[in-house]
Parts: sequence; structure tokens; C-alpha cells
Amino acid sequence: MVEPADEAPLLFWAEGPAVSLPQPEPERGGWSLAPGGGAAWGGPGALPRGPEAEADQIVAVFVVTFDPRSGNMVEWCLPHDIDLEGVEFKSMASGSHKVQSDFIYFRKGLCFGLACFENMPVESELERGARMKSVGILSPSYTLLYRYMHFLENQVRHQLEMPGHYSHLEAFYDDKKGVLPAGKGTSSSQPPVHWLPSIHRYMYPEMKITHPAGCMSQFIKFFGEQILILWKFALLRKRILIFSPPPVGVVCYRVYCCCCLANVSLPGIGGTVPESKPFFYVNVADIEMLETEVSYVACTTEKIFEEKRDLYDVYVDNQNVKTHHEHLQPLLKINSADKEKYRRLNDQRQMLMYSQEVEEDCSSCEEDLFILFFMEQNNRIFQTLMEVSASQDKTLTADHARGMGLDPQGDRSFLMDLLEVYGIDVMLVIDNPCCT
Repeated sequence: MVEPADEAPLLFWAEGPAVSLPQPEPERGGWSLAPGGGAAWGGPGALPRGPEAEADQIVAVFVVTFDPRSGNMVEWCLPHDIDLEGVEFKSMASGSHKVQSDFIYFRKGLCFGLACFENMPVESELERGARMKSVGILSPSYTLLYRYMHFLENQVRHQLEMPGHYSHLEAFYDDKKGVLPAGKGTSSSQPPVHWLPSIHRYMYPEMKITHPAGCMSQFIKFFGEQILILWKFALLRKRILIFSPPPVGVVCYRVYCCCCLANVSLPGIGGTVPESKPFFYVNVADIEMLETEVSYVACTTEKIFEEKRDLYDVYVDNQNVKTHHEHLQPLLKINSADKEKYRRLNDQRQMLMYSQEVEEDCSSCEEDLFILFFMEQNNRIFQTLMEVSASQDKTLTADHARGMGLDPQGDRSFLMDLLEVYGIDVMLVIDNPCCT
């Protein structure tokens, strides 16, 4: 396990209780449900297996360098014939020359990547006083990537100090290499991957992020009450783009946290709704790909994205959440129900910290609390909506809204959008302020 630091693993899986549902047939070459509530990536015909048995599936290892004359370029990779087009920009974020080190999660077609970057001062006019490299890997699953963070950090330092020596990387690839399922490559023109959040429709795995103060805790502190705004946009499957200058590693954590806000464990919910896809870091080379996406969460260091409004619905500039869509403007306002939810979340966090300190109960962690808090909120909303849609008059009232933990007036626009996105057939009768 990596030592606690900002470069700590993004995601660690432990088995958790599952909702008692018939096990669906595993997708061929996609995510499959594992006994006990885990998840695994399986090749064609692979049987489900728990996370403890999840095999290494490193499909590429690479070194990216910054050449003062040519710019970013892939210096070396294995296998030699793999398509790594664009990885030279994904693994070395725009503006990285301003930081000494960073780590970056990204998506390349159907694969996810993790790269560690370092900037080392050198006495060389040819290199203009700085040598910059990234060492990275690709895998079909981002749940595997954290295991190699420390190795990648060591290797990028090794590449800076001894350029051109790849024997450690060659040995690593020979030991860890996996084969992509038949018919799948790194090209984005393949059938859609089965994204992690979809698993939560059937059960919840206990997901833990190792971070100095807890990734979720930092997420809450950074956004404050605005996490309720992000929650609504995530549940509506909007295209969310987070801007921040480098370092970008911690911003990749925020992408993941945003996706965790939209988990629903009730069966039959959102089957036709696009997944909230964690794209992690994107740059201008991804514009063509983003133009085709209807739902995603991503981050960037490139300010030019703000001008390209057709690529996103929600733009997050550090702590400023905004949207250019007029019909989404009401969702930017924090209402009384949002404040109450935020108060409850913080109360539960305080109780958890008290139990950990006084009662020495370490069985629960803040990451679980955060994920379950929003999952239970989401389940309560959809449970009510499904019950109303199954009733004779299909009428959703102000009392229903309050029962779901929503503000009948302040969340009316959110409810309208929710019913449309999820195709739930109910009649909203919350028009008159006197109803509240």
C-alpha cells in the first residue's frame, strides 16, 4: 500500500453487503458482479470473481517526455505496436511545467490510465534548465491502477536521473501484462464500456479512498453546501467539467467523488439513463470525443474549455459551480432542504469521528458514510417516485417532496428534470407557493 500522501491510491475495493437480487449474467468482456458485492473485469466468457482475486490487467506501460523542440512525445512503450495517440498530452497535463510533481488519471478509449509526472531542474541549455517526464500505465479498470502509484513515482525519478534505461519497466510489463478482451482496444470507437457506477444499481461495494485526510472529507470541505448542487447535476446525468490549474491529481479525486454522488441501489432504476462516466483528466485533444458524450464528469487544466459551451452543461471553476443553460439556473440556488441535508451530513460525520476517537470503533470510515448518505437519499427519492407512479392517480404532492427530503418549491425544477430524465410517469402538483 502506498504511504498516505496526495499521491495515494484513488480507489480501494473491499467486499460489502449486496442487495439480494438474482445475479445477472456477466457481460462478455465487461464488468461482472462478483459474489459478496465486489466487481471484476472479465474477458470473454469470464466468470465473476471477487476483488481479492482480480488479476493484473496492465495492457501498456509508457514513458512520455517533454522535448523543448518537439513538445510532448511518447519516448518508449510496451507493447511497441499499441495505439497511444494522445497519451503524451493526457499524461502530462497542460501547465505541468509550473509544478514539481503530479499524478494524473485519464481515459484512453476503453482503458483508464495513471501517470506520474516529475519536473527535475538540470544544468542543460538544450533542455532549457528542466527535464520533464511521465511514466504511466493503461488498464481496462481504474480500480487496479492505485496499486502501482509508488512504482510509477520511483520509475519517473529513475527516468529523469538515468534517461533511456527501461529494464525495470520491461520487467514490470512482462510480470503484469494483461490482454484486452477480444475485439477491444484503446480506440474510443468501440462499444461502450460498462462503467463502475452502473454496478450500484444492484448492490454497493464498500469503496475506500486512501488520502491523508480522506478524499471525501476534502471534497466536502472544498465545496461545502455546493456539493448538494453537484449532487443534483450528477443525478441528472449532466456533463460536468471541473477546471483547476495544476496539480491535477487531487482534481481527479473530485471527479470520482462527483460520480459517487449519483449511486442508486434500487433495482430497475435508470436502466435507460446514461451512466455518469468518470473521464478524469481531459484536454483539447479530447474535444471531438466529448462532443459525442451525453453524460460525463471530467477535469481539465485548460481554460479554453470554458468558451466551448457546447461541450458541457456544468462548469466548475475551482469552487464556483455555474451553468449556461437557463433551465438549469434554479438548481444553482441552495434551498432550505439542501441546508438541512448538509447539516445532517456533518452531524453524521461528527458522530463518526466521536465513535472513532472515544469508542475506538474503526469499523466504519468517512468514505463509507459519504457514499451511503447520498445513496440512501437517492434511494428514498426514487422509492417514492416509483410508488407514486404505481398509484392510481400518479400525483406527486408537496408532502411527497418533503418526504423525499426535498424543498417543494426550491426543488420543483430539479424534480421536473428528474422525472423527464428517468422517464417516470407522475403528475407534479406543486405550483402554488401556498402548497408549502
